[in-house]
This record gives sequence, structure tokens and C-alpha cells, in this order.
Amino acid sequence: MEAEAAKLIGAGIAMIGAMGAGLGVGLAAMGGVQGIARNPDAAGTIQTSMILGIVFTEAIAIYCLVVAMLILFV
Repeated sequence: MEAEAAKLIGAGIAMIGAMGAGLGVGLAAMGGVQGIARNPDAAGTIQTSMILGIVFTEAIAIYCLVVAMLILFV
């Protein structure tokens, strides 16, 4: 029983990194929208850079999820 509890606690701790990823995506979107609002002519360039940043940030959340699943099921 103690080992199962430790696995659940470890998986929860592993998902703490997902909070940082969520915060990062929010900040990236906020910055992109502000940049587009200030300079609408550069919307394409800003949007491309913002989407790339969001993708790389979401990769961290996926890594956290994979680690949590490995802790739970392996």
C-alpha cells in the first residue's frame, strides 16, 4: 500500500511542470496579441514566432505527462 501511495505522489509531483508550461503558453499568447495590436503589419511574423514558442512550451507539458504515466504504470 505504501508503494502505491508513493507512486501517486510521485506522479503528482511530476505534473507540477505542467503548471509552468501552462503559464508559459499564456504569457506567449499575451505577448503575441500585444505585439500584433501594436504593429498589425508584422502579424504574420509575430504569429509564426508565437506558435513556435507555444509548441516548444507544450512539449514540456507532454514530457511531464509521459513521466507521470511511466511512474504510475511501470
